[in-house]
Amino acid sequence: MPQVYSYFQILAASTLLGFSLVGCSTTPSKEKNSTEKVVVLVNAVSSEGIGAKLGTITLQDTARGLSIQSKLSNLPSGFHGFHIHEKGSCAPAEKEGKSVAALAAGGHFNPHQSGHGTPNDGHMGDLPVLNVDSSGNANTTVLAPRLSLKDVKGLAIMIHAGGDNFSDYPKPLGGGGDRIACGVIQ
Repeated sequence: MPQVYSYFQILAASTLLGFSLVGCSTTPSKEKNSTEKVVVLVNAVSSEGIGAKLGTITLQDTARGLSIQSKLSNLPSGFHGFHIHEKGSCAPAEKEGKSVAALAAGGHFNPHQSGHGTPNDGHMGDLPVLNVDSSGNANTTVLAPRLSLKDVKGLAIMIHAGGDNFSDYPKPLGGGGDRIACGVIQ
C-alpha cells in the first residue's frame, strides 16, 4: 500500500532540505561589492596652501574595481586630469625654490613603476578624466578597474587644471598641469 504524506510533512522536509543545502555551501562569494564607503573631503589648493571646500569624492569597492563618485562644485569647466597620488598630503611644497600647490602629495601612485597611460595600463593612479560641466560641477562616477580601497587608503586624490591625454607627448604626464584640488583618502 503506498504511503501518504501530509502537506505539513512535505513542507517540513522541504524546509529542512533547503536549510541544509544553504548551510553546506562551500563556494566562496565572488562578489567584491563592499558596504564600506570612504568619503574624501576635497579642497582647492594653491601655492599658498589648502583653500575652500569644493565637495566630496566617495570611494567604494565594486566587482569591477574602485568606484569613484564626485560631488564637486566651483571648478573650472572642461576636462581635468584626475589621479591618485603617492602621499597622503595636499600641502604645498618647494620645487626649485618655488612653492608648488599640493606638491607634498608626490607623483602619481605608481607602485609597479610603469609608464604613464590609461586607467587600464598606465600608473595605478591614472584615473579617467574628470568632466566638469559649464556650471563648475562634477557629479559623476568613474571606475578604476585595477584599484581597491586597500590600495589607496592614506594617499591623495588630485584634480589638475588641464585634461589628461594619457600620454607623455606633447607634455609630460598627460599635460594636466597645475594641481587645483586635492583630498586625502582616510
